[in-house]
Amino acid sequence: MQFYRQYIVRWLSYIAMFHDVIVASVIWYFAFLLRFNFAIPDNFVATIGQTLPIVLVIEFVCFVFFGLYRGMWRFASIPDLKRIIRAVALSALVIGFASLIAQPQIIIPRSVLILNPLLLVLIMGGSRFAYRAWKERRLFNPIAQQGKPVIVLGVEDAAINLIKELTKSHEWRVVALLDDNTLMHNREFMHIRVEGAIDALPKVAQKYDCEHCIIAMPSANHLARKHAVNVANSIAMEVLTLPAMSDLMSGKVSISQVRKVDVEDLLGRDVVSLDNAGLSSMIASNTVMVSGAAGSIGSELCRQVLTYHPKKLVCIDVSEYALYLLQQEFSQRKTDTQILYIVADIKNKTRINHVLLTHQPKLVLHAAAYKHVPMMEDYNVTEALINNAFGTYQFASACQTAQVDKFVLISTDKAVNPTNVMGASKRLAELVCQSLQPKKPSKSAPKTQFITVRFGNVLGSSGSVIPKFREQIARGGPITITHPEITRYFMSIPEAAQLVLQAGTMGKGGEIFVLDMGEPVKIIDLAKDMIKLSGLHHEEIRIEFTGLRPGEKLYEELLADDENTLPTNHEKLRIAQARSASAAWLDDLLHWLEKVQHMAEHQVKVQLKDWVEEYQPNALTAGEPPVLAIEPSQTIH
Repeated sequence: MQFYRQYIVRWLSYIAMFHDVIVASVIWYFAFLLRFNFAIPDNFVATIGQTLPIVLVIEFVCFVFFGLYRGMWRFASIPDLKRIIRAVALSALVIGFASLIAQPQIIIPRSVLILNPLLLVLIMGGSRFAYRAWKERRLFNPIAQQGKPVIVLGVEDAAINLIKELTKSHEWRVVALLDDNTLMHNREFMHIRVEGAIDALPKVAQKYDCEHCIIAMPSANHLARKHAVNVANSIAMEVLTLPAMSDLMSGKVSISQVRKVDVEDLLGRDVVSLDNAGLSSMIASNTVMVSGAAGSIGSELCRQVLTYHPKKLVCIDVSEYALYLLQQEFSQRKTDTQILYIVADIKNKTRINHVLLTHQPKLVLHAAAYKHVPMMEDYNVTEALINNAFGTYQFASACQTAQVDKFVLISTDKAVNPTNVMGASKRLAELVCQSLQPKKPSKSAPKTQFITVRFGNVLGSSGSVIPKFREQIARGGPITITHPEITRYFMSIPEAAQLVLQAGTMGKGGEIFVLDMGEPVKIIDLAKDMIKLSGLHHEEIRIEFTGLRPGEKLYEELLADDENTLPTNHEKLRIAQARSASAAWLDDLLHWLEKVQHMAEHQVKVQLKDWVEEYQPNALTAGEPPVLAIEPSQTIH
């Protein structure tokens, strides 16, 4: 079969060559006809016969040199036209130069030297594009009349490319375009008319008896996309969207593989601008280590790091199975980076020291942590403190000993005025990193720069609310929410990982970077949006309020009451002016952490207040509205 295809392609190339030789011969003669108003003198008829073989050889050599026969006519495009223009231009120069040398024996009119290349480009390019148009119409025009009618929202390049792809699809038939840009209204793209603004969707959907629409606005902000979804939901249309741009660029999917809109698309945020030169300088050709590499944030950090081609990526995680899944994913990826998968506990000082000294990373990203608030609040208090605070110390101090250039701690908004053990343990981790950072740089001081990045919830991470709601909707409900007024900040996992890396390039040591998390989202509104996007009505899925869990806040914060921020040269990163800790404080903390394993949990919580001044166990942050009095079983429909 492969041989047969190669045979066909070879013969198609021969046919194309034969076509161009015939065309070149006819055009050379036709250029003389035009020059002499279709009455060529006898002496110039002889000139045509004398010059034609030489002209054909020159032109054919130029055609082959510029690769005119490497492509296929049915896929002819602008690059093919550029190749034709270059080949014809070069051949025209060579023929013109040859005509000057041949004079006075052979005289070629100058107008012929001008007309010939113009006609060649016109006929050779035109024949290729005409063949492609005929082929596509023959192959895809019957298909274009099939499929379900669909309206495309947006008139960007992505929308036009989508229409081209869908003309080959048996599933969809694009009947109209909508866009809020009034300059586009009543124009046609690929024979599809822009019927008006997105708000006209109900009218246009009724006109074409259409039940589906596709949002093709990747460059629009998330508010514009959310508005489009709301308009479609108002008339119960099924809403689809393009695959993620990162998947399109990586070649994982094609633009025609539309998918249902997820709640992540509504909460999506604008594209992050990155200092690629700085990131490449920090990562490319260096060794990078990621702890907690198999987790939601850690694995995305690994993916982002790989795009900058490090020499070696060391993935550390305590979960052997999770690390195995990461290995399976990356084994399908083409990369020149050496990737190592190391099962290790950050609290195991001997093991971590050995790994660091063996691989000598330049950059360490510390994402390993226990993060589930209710689980860490009872029966696991000691483990949360030992892992998140003492583990961070063990890992960070080992990195300092190994002369790592930068150590980036992944922190959380729950470390701000913490009301739970998990948040307090992460605040201790922040203070540990700050206390390890020398206050005054000197030749004798360790060179490691300790940088902290603090952000809120990430969309789709393990244990987050969105996967939980999705499972509850799939079971038919109810959706359980702790409180009707609870809000959270949200950020996509790729955006969070990108900003962590960006903060790593900007940090000089000792800073706590705060990410711009946008506007907080009410969890009840999130649940209602997910019900709509599932094709259901709020009457079909019950929402049940269960009451705030131990240590849970109504409102998360990114800054403590006594903290301010300083701007950076990146619009989505600011530096928190937070309370720091001394080396003496760190020594006392480590002594206390050694004792907590032998203490009762309630006693640990009481003493934790001495180490994290902002810690307010089982109470809301000052200044927040009081908890509404609701019964745990209270529900809404």
